[in-house]
Amino acid sequence: MPGFETAPAQLLDNLNTILVMVDNELNIVYVNQAGEALFATGVKQLYGHPLYDFFMPGTIQRARLRAALRWAEDFTENEVSLTFRDNRSVLVDLTVTNLQTEHGHRLLFEVRKIDQQKRISRETQQNAQHFAARELVRGLAHEIKNPLGGIRGAAQLLEKMLEQPDHREFTQMIVEQSDRLRSLVDRLLGPNALPQRQWCNLHQTLERVRNLMKVDAETPITLVRDYDPSIPDIHIDPDMIQQAVLNIVRNSVQALSQAQTDTPKICLISRIERQMTIQGIRYPLVARISVLDNGPGIPEAIRDTLFYPMVSSKSGGSGLGLSIAQTLIHHHAGRIDVDSQPGHTEVVLFLPIERKESYS
Repeated sequence: MPGFETAPAQLLDNLNTILVMVDNELNIVYVNQAGEALFATGVKQLYGHPLYDFFMPGTIQRARLRAALRWAEDFTENEVSLTFRDNRSVLVDLTVTNLQTEHGHRLLFEVRKIDQQKRISRETQQNAQHFAARELVRGLAHEIKNPLGGIRGAAQLLEKMLEQPDHREFTQMIVEQSDRLRSLVDRLLGPNALPQRQWCNLHQTLERVRNLMKVDAETPITLVRDYDPSIPDIHIDPDMIQQAVLNIVRNSVQALSQAQTDTPKICLISRIERQMTIQGIRYPLVARISVLDNGPGIPEAIRDTLFYPMVSSKSGGSGLGLSIAQTLIHHHAGRIDVDSQPGHTEVVLFLPIERKESYS
C-alpha cells in the first residue's frame, strides 16, 4: 500500500468511507475495499493508472487537482456527480487532502455516497411496508379460508344427497372453485417454510433459471450471462433462490413480450459487493444478482407498491411474483432493489456471503 504504510490495511478496508490515494501524476496508488466496489474493479486494474482514465471526460478536473498538489490546498465539494466509463453515475460528497509521505506528495480522496442514507431509509421503509402487507394478507387469508372450508364441505354433503347425477356437476364446480380460491390464498401467503440451506455454487442456480427460460419463452429473447467467477460458494436454499430469480426473469419476459420490444434482451449478472449493510447488519461480502432488461420500464404509479401482493402492470398478471421473490430473499437476510426507466430495468438481489469456517 504505497504511501499508506502507517494505517492497518484491515482497518481501512472495514470503513464505509471510500478512500482513494493518487501520486503527483494523479496515478492511483491506493484504494480500500469500498473504493474497489465504487470502481467495480480490483486493485490490479487500478494501481498505477491515471484516476481520470476511469471516468467520462470532464468528470475529473485535472487542473484543480494539480493546483491542489502545487499549492498544498485541501478542499471539499458536495453533491459531485461521478460518471464512470461504463455510464454509471454516483452522487457523492468529496474531500481532498494533501499528505506528505515517505514516498512523496499524495492526494487522499475521501468519498461518501450521498444516496447511502437515502438507501438505508428506503430499505427500512420497504421492510416496514413488507411486514405490514404480510400481516394484512395473513389476516385476510385466515378470514377467507375458514368460510371456504365450510362452503367446500357443504357442497360435498349436498352432492351425496342429490338424486340426479346431472346436478352433481354444479356441486363439483363449487368444490373446484373453492379449491382454486384456497390455492390463490396460499399463494398470497407466500412461502412459509424455512430455507433448507446448503453450500452452493450460485452460478449453477442462475444457469438453471436461464435454461428454464430458454424453454419457456414464447418469443425470441436474448439471454445474456455475465458472471463473476470469484464469488465463493454461498450458504442458501438453492430452490428458493432459483424461484426468486425465476419470478423476476419471468416478469421481464412478460414485459418484453407485451411491449413487443425490438431485439429484446435479458442479462443475468453476478458481482461481489463489499462492506454492505442489509437490514441493519453489516456484511464484509455480499453477492449481487442483477436481472437487467431493455423493456419499457416499470410505470411510475406502481413503483412504491411494486412488492405488494396483487400489484401488476401486466395484463393477466397475478402481481405475486415480486412479492414472493421478496419474501424468499428476506428469508436469506437479503434485500431487493429496483432501478427502472424506459429501456433499462434492473432488479438487484443482495445475498450475504457467509464464511464456511463459521459453520465448521
